[in-house]
Amino acid sequence: MIRRYFILSAIMAFFQSVFVYAELPSPAHVEDAMKRASEFFTSISTNGGYVGIYSPDLKTRYGEAAYEKATADQIWVQPPGTPSVGECYLWAYKLTGDPWYLHSARATALALAWGQREEGGWDHLVDVSHFDPVSATPVKKSGRCTLDDNISQGALTFLMRLDQVIDEQWLTDSVELGLKFMMEAQFDNGAWPQWYPLIGGYHDYYTFNDNTINDCMRVMLLAHELYGRENYLESVKRCGDFIIASQIAAPQYGWAQQYSHDMKPAWARAFEPVGVCSAVTSRNIRTLIDLYLKTGEEKYLAPIPKAIEWLEKSKIAENTWSRFYELETNTPIYGDRDNKVHYTLEEISEERRKGYSWQSSYGIPGAIKEYRSLMDMGADAYRAERGKSLTAEEKRDIASSMMPEVFDILVALDYKGRWIDSDSWMITCRTFVNNMNTLCRYQELSE
Repeated sequence: MIRRYFILSAIMAFFQSVFVYAELPSPAHVEDAMKRASEFFTSISTNGGYVGIYSPDLKTRYGEAAYEKATADQIWVQPPGTPSVGECYLWAYKLTGDPWYLHSARATALALAWGQREEGGWDHLVDVSHFDPVSATPVKKSGRCTLDDNISQGALTFLMRLDQVIDEQWLTDSVELGLKFMMEAQFDNGAWPQWYPLIGGYHDYYTFNDNTINDCMRVMLLAHELYGRENYLESVKRCGDFIIASQIAAPQYGWAQQYSHDMKPAWARAFEPVGVCSAVTSRNIRTLIDLYLKTGEEKYLAPIPKAIEWLEKSKIAENTWSRFYELETNTPIYGDRDNKVHYTLEEISEERRKGYSWQSSYGIPGAIKEYRSLMDMGADAYRAERGKSLTAEEKRDIASSMMPEVFDILVALDYKGRWIDSDSWMITCRTFVNNMNTLCRYQELSE
């Protein structure tokens, strides 16, 4: 019965689109869809925040996936959760000037401020049942904070960006507490752990996995750009020094996913063996380039040629790498929930084969190209190229290439202003955020 309802809704949306979008989508049509979708999404918020997944009847809520049921008072911080939704509203406000979007972004930020821990960071799901809309000062509870999966970093990034648009004490306080947390969580050698305060085990290790250190450095770079404090830039430089120091010795000039406190590559979860990680190496190349462009210090480029040399020798197919390579032998290795090293994908369970990325391009070709372009062009020309605005013709061309995707997004929006995920038949933050970002980008190009 439910499936039949969605099929009928899709048919109605299609015929509506035939009349409304008989021509290619105009900025006015796009703006209307953005507003209707955002009005619906704000209507299902919890004190301004969101979980990851909602059933269409809104009776069931989940965090990241269906295994993580959320209560009525919880909001999801892990991207593409609450901070990602807030970023959509903020972008829409900057494009349209509509104060409704700024009000919505503020409400989302306020939910995050109430969910922020006393320590200054966030957990992936936080309870905001203590939210008081008339209180001028958010009440923060003590609890664990994570830097995994861009959780604390993503929340803080959104709050810092909103802080440039509205000037309110609760927001300033939240940003300052968050940046204090980032500084305190950073080890003296420049690395960051997965969790802080430290909780033991691999969570305390120096962690590149899931972009942890890279995202931390990105936050501190943004903080320095926005607030100009030199201690934020010093934090960035110490991070760069750690990346240099943690590069693995010859002949495997890459990086591991995490390091124990004696600077040795280490196991994490049962299926994450000790090894050199191609994905981390790719991300670190880009991070080192960003550090060089920010500081002008050549030392940040020095590790890259050898890292590229190792990557080029370690392909397992065209534009394909194993995620992990065994130390010394450089043999591709894999993991399962048995804490053992496996040498073929066929050896590991189907659940782990499908539930983890073991082989991919990991952005490696792009990272190598970025470095070589920098070397060919020189720093000044490369910075200029990076910062160059698109011409009107380039904008039109990109917008034109986006039109089929934009049209599909407009057609998929139902009469209630919902985007229902076609695979799960659920309402998800991921779909809302992806679609809103696409529409905002289209509007930006169409101005």
